[in-house]
Amino acid sequence: MSSDSPLTMHWFLPTMGDSRQLVGGGHGVGTGSAGAIRPADIGYLTQVARAAEQVGFTGALTPTGAWCEDAWLTTAMLVAHTERLKFLVAFRPGSVSPTLAAQMAATYQRHSGGRLLVNVVTGGESSEQRAYGDFLDKDARYTRTGEFLKVVRAIWRGETIDLDGEHVHVENAFLDRLPDPVPDVYFGGSSPAAGDIAAEHADVYLTWGEPPAAVAEKIAWIRKLADEQGRTVRFGIRLHVITRDTADAAWAQAQSLLDALDPSTIDSVQSGLSASESEGQRRMRALHNGSTDDLEISPNLWAGVGLVRGGAGTALVGSHTEVADRIAEYHELGIDEFVLSGYPHLEEAWQVGEGVFPILRERGLWSPPEGGGIDPDAGVSVPFAAMRGGK
Repeated sequence: MSSDSPLTMHWFLPTMGDSRQLVGGGHGVGTGSAGAIRPADIGYLTQVARAAEQVGFTGALTPTGAWCEDAWLTTAMLVAHTERLKFLVAFRPGSVSPTLAAQMAATYQRHSGGRLLVNVVTGGESSEQRAYGDFLDKDARYTRTGEFLKVVRAIWRGETIDLDGEHVHVENAFLDRLPDPVPDVYFGGSSPAAGDIAAEHADVYLTWGEPPAAVAEKIAWIRKLADEQGRTVRFGIRLHVITRDTADAAWAQAQSLLDALDPSTIDSVQSGLSASESEGQRRMRALHNGSTDDLEISPNLWAGVGLVRGGAGTALVGSHTEVADRIAEYHELGIDEFVLSGYPHLEEAWQVGEGVFPILRERGLWSPPEGGGIDPDAGVSVPFAAMRGGK
């Protein structure tokens, strides 16, 4: 089922650090070559956030995990350095009580002027969860996520709730001051338990970038479950992007990223990912099976990122027109929100903003948020070019 809704475009904040390669700094980068690791300090993240804001992105996803900076604290600091960009903050229910999370969201909305979105992450790896003091198995974590969101949703509606669940226990939980607006809840997952949670609680179901046919199946699955709950869910997709003026230039950049990878690094990462409990991660690995051959798994959809990165492992690769075509194709399936990223995140945000957004805008699929977007008619004065008579 196609969507008549306009596109909402989000970017990504690399709170683990950034570079020109998939693995920070690449290999063999010497003097005279660009490729240094860019630390995820507030100065650099501000540059990325302001670039995303300026070119027309609505929000920016900020990840969660042991390998990156804390999303709540980092984005709260960035609010003061930006004007309208929303922050899609990823967090895990097991690390904070639902009442406190609801209160944090309300505080964030007041101090930011309503610029919070939340991405609830159940957590796919028991080993990492245990490092944070969470010893539930995967199924139990999904049960807890459902109980967590039941409490948060009730509190945000202004209700007072008691819950004696399997994993969440609260008594007389309420908020004195409600969030305004209530932040949208983003949620993803490919297991049956994830579908039930999304159908009951999510505003936006997020999928990683699989080929269109697989994405269509996921949309149909979640839409059916949501219908049974009497709810409507929007759909989003998480993708990397390599977009250039020509297809040849984009694919040359993808090949450059691939050439910089050491086979031993690929083997090591794939060995670790093979032990993942995440169904979504299993589906990402199945797109390439650890091989560098045949990585274009669908037109303009490249699985190379997943060779050395967990989570979303595919990128849209092509000319600006081709990337816009693929975005339109996913939109026709029912995807309304895109969460994009690229290496490095500062420069690639401008590639999307200058190259892809004008095409989407011309097609009537997207319009920039108020105060954002690049004016295609804005000219730049060139010194001396307009002078007559050589003066």
